[in-house]
Amino acid sequence: MQHPDRSSARLLLVDGTPQSLVDLAEPTYLGFEYVRRLGHVVDLMAEPGRPLAVVHLGAGGLSLARYVAATRPGSRQRAVEVSPEVAALVRAELPLPRGVTVPVQVADARQALARMRDDCAELVVLDVFAGARTPAHLTSVEAVTDVARVLRPGGVLAVNVADGPPLDFARRQVATVAAVLRQVAVLAEPAIWRRRRFGNLVLVGCDRSLPLAGLTRRCAADLAPARVESGESLQRFVSGARPVTDADAVPSPAVPRGLFGPR
Repeated sequence: MQHPDRSSARLLLVDGTPQSLVDLAEPTYLGFEYVRRLGHVVDLMAEPGRPLAVVHLGAGGLSLARYVAATRPGSRQRAVEVSPEVAALVRAELPLPRGVTVPVQVADARQALARMRDDCAELVVLDVFAGARTPAHLTSVEAVTDVARVLRPGGVLAVNVADGPPLDFARRQVATVAAVLRQVAVLAEPAIWRRRRFGNLVLVGCDRSLPLAGLTRRCAADLAPARVESGESLQRFVSGARPVTDADAVPSPAVPRGLFGPR
Protein backbone atom coordinates (compact mmCIF):
# COMPACT_ATOMS: atom_id res chain seq x y z
CA MET A 1 0.00 0.00 0.00
CA GLN A 2 1.39 3.41 -0.95
CA HIS A 3 1.74 5.99 1.78
CA PRO A 4 -0.15 9.17 0.87
CA ASP A 5 2.59 11.60 1.92
CA ARG A 6 5.56 10.13 -0.02
CA SER A 7 5.33 8.66 -3.51
CA SER A 8 8.04 6.06 -2.83
CA ALA A 9 6.85 5.06 0.66
CA ARG A 10 5.01 1.84 1.40
CA LEU A 11 2.93 1.07 4.48
CA LEU A 12 2.93 -2.55 5.64
CA LEU A 13 -0.32 -3.54 7.34
CA VAL A 14 -0.60 -6.78 9.33
CA ASP A 15 -4.14 -7.72 10.39
CA GLY A 16 -5.16 -4.10 9.85
CA THR A 17 -2.39 -2.72 12.08
CA PRO A 18 0.32 -0.46 10.61
CA GLN A 19 3.49 -2.50 11.03
CA SER A 20 6.19 -0.73 9.02
CA LEU A 21 6.57 2.38 6.90
CA VAL A 22 9.32 2.03 4.30
CA ASP A 23 10.54 4.50 1.69
CA LEU A 24 12.10 2.36 -1.03
CA ALA A 25 14.00 5.37 -2.40
CA GLU A 26 15.34 6.63 0.93
CA PRO A 27 16.45 3.99 3.46
CA THR A 28 17.18 6.60 6.15
CA TYR A 29 13.51 7.65 6.22
CA LEU A 30 11.89 6.59 9.51
CA GLY A 31 8.22 7.46 9.29
CA PHE A 32 6.94 6.18 12.64
CA GLU A 33 7.82 8.34 15.64
CA TYR A 34 8.95 5.46 17.82
CA VAL A 35 11.21 4.12 15.04
CA ARG A 36 12.88 7.54 14.80
CA ARG A 37 13.64 7.20 18.53
CA LEU A 38 15.17 3.81 17.85
CA GLY A 39 17.19 5.57 15.16
CA HIS A 40 18.50 7.99 17.78
CA VAL A 41 19.68 5.01 19.83
CA VAL A 42 21.48 3.62 16.77
CA ASP A 43 23.11 6.98 16.04
CA LEU A 44 24.46 7.40 19.57
CA MET A 45 25.71 3.87 20.24
CA ALA A 46 29.12 4.45 18.66
CA GLU A 47 31.03 6.98 16.63
CA PRO A 48 29.27 7.90 13.35
CA GLY A 49 29.61 5.34 10.59
CA ARG A 50 31.06 2.53 12.69
CA PRO A 51 29.43 -0.81 11.80
CA LEU A 52 27.32 -2.51 14.45
CA ALA A 53 26.24 -6.08 15.13
CA VAL A 54 22.43 -5.89 15.38
CA VAL A 55 19.70 -8.44 16.06
CA HIS A 56 16.13 -7.45 15.16
CA LEU A 57 13.53 -9.54 16.99
CA GLY A 58 10.49 -8.77 14.87
CA ALA A 59 11.50 -8.10 11.28
CA GLY A 60 8.43 -6.46 9.77
CA GLY A 61 9.44 -4.31 6.81
CA LEU A 62 13.04 -4.01 8.08
CA SER A 63 12.72 -0.24 8.44
CA LEU A 64 15.38 0.08 11.13
CA ALA A 65 17.65 -2.46 9.45
CA ARG A 66 17.63 -0.33 6.29
CA TYR A 67 18.53 2.71 8.38
CA VAL A 68 21.42 0.89 10.09
CA ALA A 69 22.73 -0.34 6.71
CA ALA A 70 22.62 3.18 5.26
CA THR A 71 24.12 5.04 8.21
CA ARG A 72 26.57 2.34 9.34
CA PRO A 73 27.68 0.47 6.20
CA GLY A 74 29.14 -2.95 6.84
CA SER A 75 26.97 -3.63 9.89
CA ARG A 76 26.24 -7.30 10.53
CA GLN A 77 22.51 -7.63 10.98
CA ARG A 78 20.05 -10.45 11.32
CA ALA A 79 16.30 -10.48 11.87
CA VAL A 80 13.70 -12.89 13.20
CA GLU A 81 10.09 -12.86 11.93
CA VAL A 82 7.50 -15.35 13.12
CA SER A 83 5.22 -14.99 10.09
CA PRO A 84 6.38 -16.67 6.87
CA GLU A 85 3.71 -14.68 5.00
CA VAL A 86 5.10 -11.34 6.23
CA ALA A 87 8.68 -12.40 5.47
CA ALA A 88 7.71 -13.46 1.94
CA LEU A 89 5.72 -10.27 1.33
CA VAL A 90 8.62 -8.08 2.41
CA ARG A 91 11.05 -9.96 0.17
CA ALA A 92 8.72 -9.54 -2.81
CA GLU A 93 7.30 -6.05 -2.29
CA LEU A 94 9.81 -4.22 -0.06
CA PRO A 95 13.23 -5.33 -1.33
CA LEU A 96 16.35 -4.15 0.46
CA PRO A 97 18.62 -1.68 -1.34
CA ARG A 98 21.17 -3.20 -3.69
CA GLY A 99 24.17 -4.54 -1.82
CA VAL A 100 22.38 -4.77 1.55
CA THR A 101 21.86 -8.21 3.07
CA VAL A 102 19.87 -8.85 6.23
CA PRO A 103 19.11 -12.56 6.75
CA VAL A 104 15.57 -13.11 8.04
CA GLN A 105 14.95 -16.24 10.08
CA VAL A 106 11.32 -17.38 10.19
CA ALA A 107 10.93 -18.47 13.80
CA ASP A 108 9.56 -17.55 17.21
CA ALA A 109 11.74 -14.75 18.59
CA ARG A 110 12.29 -16.33 22.01
CA GLN A 111 13.25 -19.67 20.50
CA ALA A 112 15.59 -18.03 18.00
CA LEU A 113 17.17 -15.97 20.79
CA ALA A 114 17.88 -19.12 22.82
CA ARG A 115 19.95 -20.50 19.93
CA MET A 116 22.12 -17.39 19.49
CA ARG A 117 25.73 -17.30 20.67
CA ASP A 118 26.82 -15.40 23.76
CA ASP A 119 28.17 -11.88 23.16
CA CYS A 120 27.16 -11.81 19.49
CA ALA A 121 25.29 -8.48 19.34
CA GLU A 122 25.86 -4.85 20.23
CA LEU A 123 22.18 -3.97 19.82
CA VAL A 124 19.08 -6.13 20.20
CA VAL A 125 15.81 -4.53 19.08
CA LEU A 126 12.68 -6.20 20.46
CA ASP A 127 9.70 -5.09 18.37
CA VAL A 128 7.47 -8.17 18.17
CA PHE A 129 3.69 -8.03 17.80
CA ALA A 130 1.05 -10.67 17.20
CA GLY A 131 -2.40 -9.23 16.58
CA ALA A 132 -1.06 -5.78 17.64
CA ARG A 133 0.06 -7.18 21.02
CA THR A 134 3.51 -8.21 22.25
CA PRO A 135 3.39 -11.94 23.10
CA ALA A 136 3.62 -12.69 26.82
CA HIS A 137 6.72 -14.89 26.59
CA LEU A 138 8.78 -11.93 25.33
CA THR A 139 7.96 -9.69 28.30
CA SER A 140 9.66 -11.56 31.16
CA VAL A 141 12.86 -11.39 33.19
CA GLU A 142 13.82 -14.74 31.69
CA ALA A 143 13.53 -13.32 28.16
CA VAL A 144 15.54 -10.21 29.05
CA THR A 145 18.17 -12.38 30.74
CA ASP A 146 18.62 -14.28 27.48
CA VAL A 147 18.99 -10.97 25.63
CA ALA A 148 21.66 -9.92 28.13
CA ARG A 149 23.52 -13.16 27.40
CA VAL A 150 23.52 -12.35 23.68
CA LEU A 151 24.65 -8.75 24.17
CA ARG A 152 28.32 -7.85 24.27
CA PRO A 153 29.57 -5.83 27.26
CA GLY A 154 28.16 -2.33 26.83
CA GLY A 155 25.51 -3.59 24.40
CA VAL A 156 22.01 -2.15 24.32
CA LEU A 157 18.52 -3.62 24.41
CA ALA A 158 15.82 -1.43 22.84
CA VAL A 159 12.18 -2.46 23.26
CA ASN A 160 9.05 -1.08 21.65
CA VAL A 161 6.42 -1.08 24.41
CA ALA A 162 2.80 -0.34 23.43
CA ASP A 163 0.63 0.79 26.32
CA GLY A 164 -1.91 3.36 27.43
CA PRO A 165 -3.41 4.75 30.63
CA PRO A 166 -2.62 3.87 33.39
CA LEU A 167 0.65 2.50 31.92
CA ASP A 168 0.74 -0.48 34.28
CA PHE A 169 2.13 -2.77 31.57
CA ALA A 170 4.90 -0.29 30.74
CA ARG A 171 5.77 0.14 34.43
CA ARG A 172 6.24 -3.60 34.83
CA GLN A 173 8.30 -3.77 31.66
CA VAL A 174 10.65 -1.10 33.00
CA ALA A 175 10.94 -3.03 36.28
CA THR A 176 11.65 -6.19 34.29
CA VAL A 177 14.50 -4.72 32.25
CA ALA A 178 15.89 -2.93 35.33
CA ALA A 179 16.07 -6.28 37.13
CA VAL A 180 18.60 -7.46 34.53
CA LEU A 181 20.40 -4.39 33.11
CA ARG A 182 22.10 -1.71 35.19
CA GLN A 183 20.90 1.46 33.43
CA VAL A 184 17.44 1.95 31.95
CA ALA A 185 15.74 4.86 30.18
CA VAL A 186 12.37 5.35 28.51
CA LEU A 187 11.62 7.62 25.54
CA ALA A 188 7.98 8.68 25.01
CA GLU A 189 5.83 11.63 24.04
CA PRO A 190 4.57 13.89 26.85
CA ALA A 191 0.92 12.89 26.23
CA ILE A 192 1.83 9.27 26.93
CA TRP A 193 3.73 10.17 30.10
CA ARG A 194 0.68 12.17 31.22
CA ARG A 195 -1.44 9.05 30.64
CA ARG A 196 -3.63 10.83 28.11
CA ARG A 197 -3.42 8.35 25.25
CA PHE A 198 -2.26 4.94 24.04
CA GLY A 199 1.07 4.87 22.22
CA ASN A 200 4.62 3.59 21.96
CA LEU A 201 7.33 3.91 24.58
CA VAL A 202 10.91 3.00 23.67
CA LEU A 203 12.55 1.22 26.61
CA VAL A 204 16.35 1.13 26.50
CA GLY A 205 18.65 -0.86 28.78
CA CYS A 206 22.40 -1.41 29.08
CA ASP A 207 24.80 -3.08 31.53
CA ARG A 208 26.95 0.06 31.46
CA SER A 209 25.91 3.63 30.65
CA LEU A 210 23.46 5.01 28.11
CA PRO A 211 24.00 8.24 26.10
CA LEU A 212 21.29 10.02 28.05
CA ALA A 213 22.28 13.60 27.22
CA GLY A 214 22.35 12.88 23.49
CA LEU A 215 19.07 11.00 23.58
CA THR A 216 17.43 13.85 25.49
CA ARG A 217 18.59 16.44 22.94
CA ARG A 218 17.56 14.41 19.91
CA CYS A 219 14.17 13.40 21.30
CA ALA A 220 13.37 17.00 22.28
CA ALA A 221 14.24 18.22 18.76
CA ASP A 222 12.27 15.53 16.93
CA LEU A 223 9.23 16.31 14.74
CA ALA A 224 7.16 14.66 17.48
CA PRO A 225 9.12 15.68 20.58
CA ALA A 226 9.60 13.07 23.27
CA ARG A 227 10.79 13.12 26.86
CA VAL A 228 13.52 10.85 28.19
CA GLU A 229 13.06 9.54 31.73
CA SER A 230 15.82 7.80 33.69
CA GLY A 231 17.30 7.66 37.17
CA GLU A 232 15.17 8.91 40.05
CA SER A 233 12.26 10.08 37.89
CA LEU A 234 12.00 6.66 36.28
CA GLN A 235 12.24 4.99 39.68
CA ARG A 236 9.25 7.03 40.81
CA PHE A 237 7.36 5.98 37.67
CA VAL A 238 8.10 2.30 38.39
CA SER A 239 7.55 2.46 42.15
CA GLY A 240 5.58 -0.58 43.33
CA ALA A 241 5.73 -2.39 39.99
CA ARG A 242 7.03 -5.98 40.08
CA PRO A 243 9.24 -7.49 37.37
CA VAL A 244 7.41 -9.92 35.07
CA THR A 245 8.35 -13.59 35.12
CA ASP A 246 7.43 -16.41 32.74
CA ALA A 247 4.97 -17.59 35.39
CA ASP A 248 2.87 -14.41 35.39
CA ALA A 249 3.60 -12.86 31.98
CA VAL A 250 0.71 -11.49 29.91
CA PRO A 251 0.58 -9.92 26.43
CA SER A 252 0.71 -6.16 26.03
CA PRO A 253 -2.68 -4.40 26.20
CA ALA A 254 -5.04 -4.53 23.27
CA VAL A 255 -4.97 -1.50 20.99
CA PRO A 256 -8.02 0.75 21.57
CA ARG A 257 -10.72 0.37 18.96
CA GLY A 258 -10.38 2.89 16.13
CA LEU A 259 -6.77 3.89 16.94
CA PHE A 260 -5.64 3.02 13.42
CA GLY A 261 -8.85 3.94 11.68
CA PRO A 262 -9.55 6.99 9.48
CA ARG A 263 -8.72 10.38 11.02
